[in-house]
Amino acid sequence: MTIRVLLADDQALLRSAFRVLVDSEPDMEVVGEASDGAEAVRLATEVRADVVLMDIRMPGTDGLAATRLISADPRLADVRVVILTTFEVDDYVVQALRAGASGFLGKGSEPEELLNAIRVAAGGDALLSPTATKGLIARFLAQGDADDADPARAERLAALTGREREVLVQVAGGHSNDEIAERLEVSPLTVKTHVNRAMAKLGARDRAQLVVIAYESGLVRPRGD
Repeated sequence: MTIRVLLADDQALLRSAFRVLVDSEPDMEVVGEASDGAEAVRLATEVRADVVLMDIRMPGTDGLAATRLISADPRLADVRVVILTTFEVDDYVVQALRAGASGFLGKGSEPEELLNAIRVAAGGDALLSPTATKGLIARFLAQGDADDADPARAERLAALTGREREVLVQVAGGHSNDEIAERLEVSPLTVKTHVNRAMAKLGARDRAQLVVIAYESGLVRPRGD
């Protein structure tokens, strides 16, 4: 199945480079290009993209606002947004995750990292670029209103079973289904079932949002390291 990719960046040269890279892969194709966030939202609806590579800083409607609009549109529930940023240590990154992005990737990443991010996002397992550690996300979430657990988020956790909470803690730790299965001594399929149920109960689009919820609800506390 071919992964349909939408490119959103105000720099035409970068879009061209990304197009060549993506179109060189047999399992993916570029189905549209946008130079600002508003155009990205419009094209996401028109071309039915699976993954949007979204520059976070664009004129007019920026990538953050565009991500919010895409995530809030029921028609685009299956669209995954991967934020592209020049600096991975960026205050906007967690805002983007909260807005519904599936993860983020530095523009200086290797081509294989970008292609892998597209495949991971399309599979619903997106989270972070290889160089963006869970500790970095924890520090971001420790800033501002993330210092205090969100009561509404915490109440929603009550809907989870004990095992689903255990799995959520492991997901927030950045572990894969296989790793979680080994840690909890269950099958990877069982872990996947628990993850999917937790996502449904918490209204999360993907694993990235599960991680944000885990931190914001206070289930997992940021570490200072």
